Amino acid sequence: MQHLLGEGRLLDEQGNLAEAGYATSLVKAYSRDRVKASALRIKEWDYYLIHNDRFGVALTVADNSYMGLVSISFLDFVRGTEVTKSPMLLLPMGRLHMPSTSEEGDVRAGGRGWNFHFEKQKDRRILRASMENFSQGKPIRLKVELDREPQESMVIATPFERKRAFYYNQKIIGMRARGAVEVEGRHWVFEPGDSWGLLDWGRGVWAYSNTWYWSAMMGRVRGHRLGFNLGYGFGDNRAATENMLFWDGRAHKLGQVEFQIPGEREGEPRFLDPWTFTSSDGRVKLAFAPILDRKAYTSAGVILSDQHQVFGYFDGRVILDSGEEIPVEHMLGFAEKVRNKW
Repeated sequence: MQHLLGEGRLLDEQGNLAEAGYATSLVKAYSRDRVKASALRIKEWDYYLIHNDRFGVALTVADNSYMGLVSISFLDFVRGTEVTKSPMLLLPMGRLHMPSTSEEGDVRAGGRGWNFHFEKQKDRRILRASMENFSQGKPIRLKVELDREPQESMVIATPFERKRAFYYNQKIIGMRARGAVEVEGRHWVFEPGDSWGLLDWGRGVWAYSNTWYWSAMMGRVRGHRLGFNLGYGFGDNRAATENMLFWDGRAHKLGQVEFQIPGEREGEPRFLDPWTFTSSDGRVKLAFAPILDRKAYTSAGVILSDQHQVFGYFDGRVILDSGEEIPVEHMLGFAEKVRNKW
């Protein structure tokens, strides 16, 4: 049985999670001022992914206290290529003023040769980003609008074994996207009929060493909007999982889901070989055919990050709360495994 969160403050007076569980909106109020752990351990980030079947962009602004990060990725699914640039910031320590909720407030970050602005309006999100010398000596510039935000999203409040460590996360899956990207001298257009966006909004104090698995997909089936969020491995998820289906903007809660990555059990994962996904409640059965591995490896002193965000096509079926079976046929999404020490 998974626990549904009630309204109230996210953290108690000692800085621990007041309640662990899941919700379909931000029912808990987060405030950086109530965090009692070391100021160096606070992590706050906004990550957006926008794509259609031909190309996509990923945008990150993160204030991780002793280290900040901004990132742009351009993903070409036809050629199976990607370019990522990720400038780092020294000791932002909250100076990015990341909003305490995804429902209001803007995110701004700028530096030498780059600029990011995520604007939240009443009925839409407007994302602007630019970076000089992004690829082949040429810049990237983009403006994207996200609207038709689903009525429900995936929200989870997760504790760690360490006191005052927690993870508060919202994933908004399946927003409609429109806009344009200029990169390598070419103009790429997101049309609202076939382009989608998601937001991964997170605030927390993590354990130093962690590994997570995450997968998301969004698209259209038989005239309906279908999406999912699947994941595990991060924190203590005994109170709830982050696994949900989204059908026309409504959430359908799932049990445990396992990612079967070829070669992983032998310690040599083959990320570009076909994966499979199954759920403990029998409501997810998917095959995943990778086409692109957005990978990055960093090891510098006490910091280690080993990331594989793999894009590809899902086939199979999922089952809604009503018992209705929904086919998944060649729908683009991603699945990732990320290991961090930071």
